[in-house]
Amino acid sequence: MPRRKDIWRCGLVARPIEAVLADAGILGAVTWLPQEPSFQFLADPFGWRDVDGRLHIFAEHYDYRHRHGTIVSLVYDDALELIDRRPCLSEPWHLSYPQVFAGEGAVWMVPEAHRSGGLTLYRAHDGLADWRAECRIELDCVPVDASIMRHSDRWWLFYAPADSRTTKLSHLHVSSAERLCGPWTPHPNNPVRIDPRSARPGGAPVIIHDKIMLPVQDNSTTYGGAVRPLWIDRLDEGHFQAQAGETLALADAQGAYGQGMHTLSACGDITLFDVKRIDASLRGMVLDIRRMLAGYG
Repeated sequence: MPRRKDIWRCGLVARPIEAVLADAGILGAVTWLPQEPSFQFLADPFGWRDVDGRLHIFAEHYDYRHRHGTIVSLVYDDALELIDRRPCLSEPWHLSYPQVFAGEGAVWMVPEAHRSGGLTLYRAHDGLADWRAECRIELDCVPVDASIMRHSDRWWLFYAPADSRTTKLSHLHVSSAERLCGPWTPHPNNPVRIDPRSARPGGAPVIIHDKIMLPVQDNSTTYGGAVRPLWIDRLDEGHFQAQAGETLALADAQGAYGQGMHTLSACGDITLFDVKRIDASLRGMVLDIRRMLAGYG
């Protein structure tokens, strides 16, 4: 039986994330990022506006030929026309989920890298062209899809533990720190949430109507089956209270990519997302055999 492969595609809508949540889904005209060659994809899009107003999208590039992810950047002008694409960050281990944010006088990236055994914070140099490791963030476990924000004069990280498939898909941990490089203090109630429908982060947390909204994945039927908002009512060093909203509807124009969504991220008046299709073809099985014969495992 052929192995099933998730094939993702990224898109964006020229609407703030508040409007997307109010409509309970991706509505309006979608600008799709370029489609990749067979058995490659872009996923986990995060955005950043530079001083000239250009939109930089950072995303995972994944290739099933060797099952290794790297980070690429795509630059769009005011008309949302693609004007540049280039490799951004590569490591010996798999990288994905490249959240970019500002703080402490610099621009940072904290990509998912649990196969490295931890979490590394990268600092931007030479504009956004050169990313260098700044420090290792030490937590109570190896994190998956760590998502960061500044709240109440502290930095907060939301993440799933890489301990097992179950914890990756259904547990939510929180840690906080005064400074980005720590020390980081795990929340005393970790895991603060256990629910395959609404625990693993699926995008950057934002403040909406004085509440923290963390996009989370619904993995109850399949990995990355949907995204829903997790509204955090109380967050401090001793308490965590949250309520999950309904799953978001997919874009009308997603075509074959209607079998899941696992990232939703805000960038000012732009909202980015990804959607997937599932490939179970014989071509995929042949690719797996070739990869094993080539020594990629």
